[in-house]
Amino acid sequence: MNLDYWLQRILGRATCRLGSHARLMPTARIRNIRGDSDCIVIGSNSIIRGELLTFAHGGLIEIGSWCYVGENSRIWSAGSIRIGDRVLIAHDVNVFDNLTHPVDHVARHRQIQEMFTRGHPRQLDLDERPVVIDDDAWIGAGVFLMRGVRIGARAIVAAGSVVTADVAEDTVVAGNPARVVRSVLET
Repeated sequence: MNLDYWLQRILGRATCRLGSHARLMPTARIRNIRGDSDCIVIGSNSIIRGELLTFAHGGLIEIGSWCYVGENSRIWSAGSIRIGDRVLIAHDVNVFDNLTHPVDHVARHRQIQEMFTRGHPRQLDLDERPVVIDDDAWIGAGVFLMRGVRIGARAIVAAGSVVTADVAEDTVVAGNPARVVRSVLET
């Protein structure tokens, strides 16, 4: 039997699907509010030290094989976040495919009231836009990846960057907002 079966059985709630030799370290936190273990999938040999969260109304997190998610990193999905193989995500990184709260103040208050009294809403529009991190990318410490971005294969996002637009493959970006610094292929 696989680990997600036992986690569900012991804890009485949905968690995630773990590939062979994937590990949830003591600092890892799986918050599958959606309640479906197939909505958080971690590939073989990956190590998770941070938080993976799906919202009650939706969300999908797929992490490839041989990936690393550092401590205090948060990957929050209400739509879709897909992470390729061999991706390194340092500590204190935030990846969001949504706004986390409605922009309209009345809708935002209604969301918070529901969360406080009945739990996370099952009907909600957070303007979700998919996030994709392609194979072999490296996301440095303290980075924010905002909704709707794609990080190309082998790209490097420098520590402390805020990524609001797509990053081409084999590119190094840095800053707030992140801008191209150079090609990975330059020596």
